Amino acid sequence: MGGFAGRACTIGWPVHEKVNHTGDLHIGSQGDRLLTMKRTSYEQMTCPIARTLERVGEWWSILIIRDAAAGATKFDEFQRGLGISPNILSRRLATLVDNGFLEKHMYSESPPRMEYRLTDRGREFEAVLQILASFGNEHFADDGISLQVVNRRTGKPAKLMVVDANTGRRTTRPDYEFMAGPAANAAMKAKYAKKQAKKAA
Repeated sequence: MGGFAGRACTIGWPVHEKVNHTGDLHIGSQGDRLLTMKRTSYEQMTCPIARTLERVGEWWSILIIRDAAAGATKFDEFQRGLGISPNILSRRLATLVDNGFLEKHMYSESPPRMEYRLTDRGREFEAVLQILASFGNEHFADDGISLQVVNRRTGKPAKLMVVDANTGRRTTRPDYEFMAGPAANAAMKAKYAKKQAKKAA
């Protein structure tokens, strides 16, 4: 299985976050700019993409998993690597633990200190990170590749693609597409039925 080459890239700008009672998320930096976004829960959606985003879609969470896959386990290691404020990091770590991506282990009893390790779910998500890294290198790496997936045995960069294990073929158009599944609700079934009708017209 491929692995990440080199130390994970870091993000070092200071960020301050607060959530008010209406659910608005305010994220500010050193300047006067302030970005306001409405935080919407996807918990009740049946779409598997939305449900995954509900648990790991916030950008700090994905970067925490990235650094955990690169070997970070301790709070200060995540904080140094990400340049994230302690209160935001505490909340993101707690959410990842609650959603089964990380698990806590005590490594010091006096004083009590915890470390965070990837669970099986977290390690499976590494495949998603690898695809994200590959996509970013393909489309947004004008200044060169800083992080890549390599074959651990040969050290050569991997060429990633998503394939259908049943056929070995790439899951790209026109042969593959999203369709409503057995547990889809009426709205999702209607959405993809409409899509098929348009194709048939």
